[in-house]
Amino acid sequence: MTSGFTRHRRSGRVIANFSAFEADLVRSLAAQLVELLRSEQALPDESADPLEAMFDFAGPRAVPEDPVLARLLPSAYPGDVESAAEFRRFTEGALRDGKVAAAQVVITTLEEAGLPPVGETSLEGLGAVLDVELELPTAMLWLKSLADMRLALGTRLGVEEGDEGRWDELPDEDPQRHTHDIYQWLGYLQESLVDALDR
Repeated sequence: MTSGFTRHRRSGRVIANFSAFEADLVRSLAAQLVELLRSEQALPDESADPLEAMFDFAGPRAVPEDPVLARLLPSAYPGDVESAAEFRRFTEGALRDGKVAAAQVVITTLEEAGLPPVGETSLEGLGAVLDVELELPTAMLWLKSLADMRLALGTRLGVEEGDEGRWDELPDEDPQRHTHDIYQWLGYLQESLVDALDR
């Protein structure tokens, strides 16, 4: 299991060592996040005139029906439906784009570290660890994307504050317990990355 992120004293880079399985798991979660964020039309038609598209703010006004998207793209004014809808119309497309871009950076970083493209090579054929080195701007994008992955997973599971006992009581073979273990592991990665960035 990865020891989490640390800060290299001399280079200032943030580093981590992932097993091939762990790296593939993070990539899969990032890819699922991209797919989710692109599952609903959020931007004007890309085939439109570029100049016209810059001034087209015909974005969505309603809160997404998917509860995960509703958490990832929250209302700016929960108590004011009209203001929230107007704000969402101008901002949701860019917010989605930013989250997608961060998740894609995670995928690219892992593949540049040696994780083969999906379906190309068996993970068993890889070495014991993949060394990931992040410049600070890239590390910040990783931090944002890990937070999004964890929020998405926690929302799907229905995780609530103070419900640790609920998960401890689940039998080991319960799929939800395994998913919750991944949720906790993402929290560990997130915390270690924050600590590394603070050094």
